[in-house]
Amino acid sequence: MIAECGKSKEAIFKKNRVFPGVNNLKNHLARVLARIDYSLYLYLCIMRKLRMDELPRKSADEFRSAEKLPVILLLENIRSMHNVGSVFRTADAFLAQRIFLCGYTPKPPHRDIHKTALGATETVEWEYRDSAVNAVRQLRDSGYRTVAVEQAEGSIPLQSFSRQAGESMVLIFGNEVEGVSEEVLAHCDNCIEIPQYGMKHSLNVSVAAGIVLWELVRRGF
Repeated sequence: MIAECGKSKEAIFKKNRVFPGVNNLKNHLARVLARIDYSLYLYLCIMRKLRMDELPRKSADEFRSAEKLPVILLLENIRSMHNVGSVFRTADAFLAQRIFLCGYTPKPPHRDIHKTALGATETVEWEYRDSAVNAVRQLRDSGYRTVAVEQAEGSIPLQSFSRQAGESMVLIFGNEVEGVSEEVLAHCDNCIEIPQYGMKHSLNVSVAAGIVLWELVRRGF
């Protein structure tokens, strides 16, 4: 006797022997899932992405009046507007005191800076100086500790860097290709270096700014 779709009884019998195995596997998985620890179940349920209106965001006025991290970021001859905007956004995130834009570093307002700053140019104080050397010298004379973020002889690994209580600091970031200039380095108190373990030994300047600021904040700067 030939069954539907041209299959014989033997083929249908063989097919029906397979399905019970699949059903048994489904039942086994159901039993395993039923035994998942309840705390894990709660954890999975709690992992929910927060909406923007649920974040503890400061208003522009609250940001301006908030106590700032005693750190100035100085950008020397940064060429990318996107990098400048990203540094503004990072400075906003960690309540940096202000940003100095030096040399041919682009300055707001510009749509390409705003694209990555996302409004941080309206909260973070900044000023422009045509000479990074003069800016560093002036800040140093005003009592700021001048620290270049650069790979140099005698540089201090970031994780070993320490600060005196009550000390204010300038973190200097250089051009994406050339880094901090030798002229500026001559007026720096220290160099700190972010340890790297790959081939490039090169980080985007805005990424480097984020790493250094977070490490300072993490250690209660």
